[in-house]
Amino acid sequence: MSTPTYDPLRPRRSVLYMPGANARALEKAQTLPADALILDLEDAVAPDAKADARERVCAAVGSGAYGTKELTIRVNGIGTQWHDDDLVAAAQAGPHGIVVPKVNSAAEVQALADALEKHGAPDHTRLWAMLETPVAVLHAEEITGAHERLAVLVLGTNDLVKELRAQHVPGRAPLQTALSLSLLAARLADKVILDGVYNDVKNLEGFEAECEQGRAMGFDGKTLIHPGQLEAANRLFAPSEAEVERSHRIIEAFETAQAEGRGVVTVDGRMIENLHVDEARRVLAAAAAIAAQG
Repeated sequence: MSTPTYDPLRPRRSVLYMPGANARALEKAQTLPADALILDLEDAVAPDAKADARERVCAAVGSGAYGTKELTIRVNGIGTQWHDDDLVAAAQAGPHGIVVPKVNSAAEVQALADALEKHGAPDHTRLWAMLETPVAVLHAEEITGAHERLAVLVLGTNDLVKELRAQHVPGRAPLQTALSLSLLAARLADKVILDGVYNDVKNLEGFEAECEQGRAMGFDGKTLIHPGQLEAANRLFAPSEAEVERSHRIIEAFETAQAEGRGVVTVDGRMIENLHVDEARRVLAAAAAIAAQG
């Protein structure tokens, strides 16, 4: 397309899975304050409802009813009986992204990108790859660098816990290696990376703690399974007022020092270097993008 709408800097604090077979849920999603939606054809849809769900989510993407939300479609996995039909329909619907579960290799990324091109996906329709297995994590660097259409990595933490024969515990110690390796690969290739879901939808304190951990590690946002998690994700993955205010002061102090020919800059008693200025500008850009989204 001549005017692609893909924007790597757009907010992705909250990315909510919505069941593609549930018409009422898809309608409700139009008014929810999610930055992005994953209209799901995989886990949330029974086998006998796959075809109807496919038609429904593609119609939703083309409806224009979701405002500024980033719309994606999660297709069924590579090798399943529904995958090819899902990919064709999703490519032609032209969402912002097509989410593919259990991507395990660079060759699969290349094949998926080729298929999207073949089936007429517009330029703004990017590939979102889910890392859900040990082999995916161990080859994350190859996966992230495989094709420019790949824009977002999504951690499938439930499947990772299962594959590792680990347990869901506060602090996610069993997943720390996988989370860190995936983040390293994402940053090396300059890709967006989203943290996995939190299963206990009634435990908001535990959810907030996991959001704080994910943001501290460097994730761009979190995938969600319940609308009740939206407020906390949007708040905790956004720069705070204090961060914004300090970022302004860092940039102002640095620019003033440069204009006066001073080589030493301090803010709040701490030495300021170029890397701190770069981070301050990133914080302000994120805050501006959130404000522009409304």
